[in-house]
Amino acid sequence: MDSMPNKKKLHIAMFPWLDFGHMIPYLELAKLMAQKGHHISFLSTPQNIDYLPKLPPNLASLIDLVKLPLPHVEKNNLPKDAKATIDVPYNKVPYLKKAYDAFKDSMARFLKDSHSNWLLYDFVPYWLPASSIPNAFFNIFTAAGLSFIGSKAHLDKCKNLEDFAVPSSWVPFPTIVTLRFFRVMKIFQDNFSRDKFDVMALFRFGKVLDGCDIVAVRSSMEFEPKWLRVLEDLHRKPVLPIGQLPPVVYDNGYETKTWVWTKDWLDKKAKGLVVYIAFGREAKPSQEVLIEIALGLKQSKLPFFLVIRTGQGQANTELTKLLEGFEERTKGRGLVWSSVVEALQFEKALILLTFYADQGINAKVLEEKHIGNKHDGSFIRNSMAKSLRLVMVEEVDKIYKDKAKEMKGMLGDRTSQDRYLDSFLDYLISHLKNICT
Repeated sequence: MDSMPNKKKLHIAMFPWLDFGHMIPYLELAKLMAQKGHHISFLSTPQNIDYLPKLPPNLASLIDLVKLPLPHVEKNNLPKDAKATIDVPYNKVPYLKKAYDAFKDSMARFLKDSHSNWLLYDFVPYWLPASSIPNAFFNIFTAAGLSFIGSKAHLDKCKNLEDFAVPSSWVPFPTIVTLRFFRVMKIFQDNFSRDKFDVMALFRFGKVLDGCDIVAVRSSMEFEPKWLRVLEDLHRKPVLPIGQLPPVVYDNGYETKTWVWTKDWLDKKAKGLVVYIAFGREAKPSQEVLIEIALGLKQSKLPFFLVIRTGQGQANTELTKLLEGFEERTKGRGLVWSSVVEALQFEKALILLTFYADQGINAKVLEEKHIGNKHDGSFIRNSMAKSLRLVMVEEVDKIYKDKAKEMKGMLGDRTSQDRYLDSFLDYLISHLKNICT
């Protein structure tokens, strides 16, 4: 453990949004900071805490997993057993945010009693910047994604959904990073339904960005130098990249039967020609889209490894399944069983399909850098098969694979990640008194 013996040890509280796409990066950062000898309090609901990956034994004493029961809110349409976004349909997420807001009192008590030095929190608890300790908005989105939202002043001027479907006026360089209108509708539709929800998502972002002491971004100067500068210009406060947080695999030396079987299957395939398809921790394609993807895989004639979630939590019981007989028709060529950072860490070229939240912006960022081929959004089997062959076997695939190899050195570099972490922790230590007094 790199415990930084000559530096002050901090007690850092972390309060992520109830989304495993947020909780996992928060936990990765918690583990990295604990490796430096800092004490971490990681707060979430009991069910979410129990569902998180087990902590490495050498860090367990430095990371307190604090269980806060999700408060009950009267007249809230949140399904009974929902404790995270994975448990609810997309249109029910605002009700989960409403329950999350009821953490306000218990968080105030925790911060008072725990004597934490710093608080790292997410975009949802707009009421936390009023806390009495130094605080940082830890943003798990790309710097480009956060820049796209703009400052609180910009958000206050946005009156229509169309305002988000045009290039941002505050970005001083040409870019393709913007959203198509249908994606804007998906992400921001609740912001223009004032009679339905108490607090709109964009209001939360605006308040958090305006009220936090600093902004910590899961990014790097090597990956997003221009966008990080845009963020500082927008918010007039320190914006600190903390690296990409590539996950650290703790090998316990044990190989499961499933892995042995999977490895045997992979070893029989040509190197670099197996397509891996996953939709992230939260996104679940519709039945129609999944069928089109499956048929596109079949038409591509490429070997593939498809990861699907048949359901989505206790409170979201809608099932998705493949066409009857699909596994049999692709037998020997496909297995039916992630994140961008994990894929690029292993030099994998990307085909970018967007379903959820910030995925559209992320895809545009990667497309602009020629790291991945963004599918046009029409999940028709023919275009799906064409995209697969373009990236995997056609001559143009070398562009994507070369870029993926380049990104591996950037995103998977542990020395670089350690440097960003040290810089971030140095800032937290050196600015304790400046902010507290």
